[in-house]
Amino acid sequence: MKMKKIKYLLSICTLAFLGCNDAIDIQQPGRLIPETTFNSIEDLQRGIIGIYTLYDTTQEIALATNFTDEVAPGVATGGQGFNTGFVFELNSGSTAPFRMWIDGYIELFSINTFLVGLDAYTPSADEQAEYNNIRGQALAFRAYSHFQLLSYFSTDYADDNALGVPIQTSVPGLGDQPLRDTNGDVYAAIEQDLDDAQTLLSDMSSATSTFISRDFVSALRARIAAYRGDYTTALPLAQDLVNRYPLATRAEFTGIWLDNSNAEIIFKLERSFNGPFDFQGASGSVAAGGWAGNMWAFVNATAGGGAYYEFSRNLFNLFDPADVRYDAYLAPSSVVSPDYQNAVDFVNEDVLVVQKYPGSEGQFLMNDLKVFRSAEMLLIQAEAYADANSLNGGSASVAAAIKQLRDARYGSPQALPTYTTQTEAFAAILNERRVEFAFEGHRWKDIKRLGARANQNIVRDPLDCAQFNVCELNNNDFRLTLPIPLTEFNGNPGLREQQNPGYGN
Repeated sequence: MKMKKIKYLLSICTLAFLGCNDAIDIQQPGRLIPETTFNSIEDLQRGIIGIYTLYDTTQEIALATNFTDEVAPGVATGGQGFNTGFVFELNSGSTAPFRMWIDGYIELFSINTFLVGLDAYTPSADEQAEYNNIRGQALAFRAYSHFQLLSYFSTDYADDNALGVPIQTSVPGLGDQPLRDTNGDVYAAIEQDLDDAQTLLSDMSSATSTFISRDFVSALRARIAAYRGDYTTALPLAQDLVNRYPLATRAEFTGIWLDNSNAEIIFKLERSFNGPFDFQGASGSVAAGGWAGNMWAFVNATAGGGAYYEFSRNLFNLFDPADVRYDAYLAPSSVVSPDYQNAVDFVNEDVLVVQKYPGSEGQFLMNDLKVFRSAEMLLIQAEAYADANSLNGGSASVAAAIKQLRDARYGSPQALPTYTTQTEAFAAILNERRVEFAFEGHRWKDIKRLGARANQNIVRDPLDCAQFNVCELNNNDFRLTLPIPLTEFNGNPGLREQQNPGYGN
């Protein structure tokens, strides 16, 4: 009964900014309020698990799938995404901004509500460490949610004066109508939460990858610093994590995507049979949810499994059959045309099925969602070297970092690459990220933050985009920042004047 009450409290309002009735303000006998919800440390433990169940990355994976050059119409397409992603259609009424905004503020509202209840509980001496650890997890999640929101709605991650998102570090009142804070202010709030979390968290780095630890905090700091272009901060954080989370071997790497191995995983969101995310999600939509693999196929990750999206050809052409990522990400039942450009029936002669999320625990297409891996930290190191113009050499260089990743993925020493310019080096990093993190939700933001430095855009193969003849999106296009969703203006009309460029108000 207590768990049901806690879940009710955490979901009491979908989004404070939308003008919904705040059930906390309703006066009624026996009402559940944060201050009286948690009566034991076990209640608090259940409550923080309730927070974990709010988090999902399928929406951002779907955004990268629909609005970039990761996928193309599949052999079983029914037109999913054709009127949005495949024509780069994005406006304030689109699903993407609505989902990213509302999900982020549901998370923040729930965390802040949870913290009110946490503050009202007085732990005993022998409960203090666990109490602190629970608070640390909540604060780390709050920092993560703020950064996720900023990464989609800010025009320029590196500009502290650019508009970010409204900071929410307390439970908002019914009439609150906060405006957007600057990036600098949002980053300051994030840094405060991460500082506090770092102090409060027990060192759980070797315990499990499915709970927030100090290493989650370090990984988030490294990612944020890389997005801001603050490589002085990013580099030592990333180096430390790579040293302590070695890259997966070839055998381990395949197991990562079958949920049989936690090699190199710093943090992931667990998905389990009969769990809250065990269902078929919204096909071809950023609404997503449910099984991750369902974003590309209806039944399973095989050529006969109803693949309505497949590898885009421009992405697939970057893969080498000798690289374990080829076998891990491409279904073995795929049909690879040796001359796809001259195929008579391109759709049926070149069937490139995504199997990054083939399924686990007996459920097709359902797998854990990997949030931080040491491979990302290694490529953040490469970004730092490129930024410092340390391009070549056997150590502390872009070339050395990329070779280190390739050595692991090929299972044997690979040639040390060479780069003549920073642009060439950033292009190599972006290409390596495109292969390594295919179908993990990074591509949209990677083009936004690194596209100019790499002189790369979102570009689809002519055969993949022939139906609509919408084949390229420049790295400075306004659609690489989401608009404030139209529904938000209903409860907070002042935000109309802070709408992102290109979308009107």
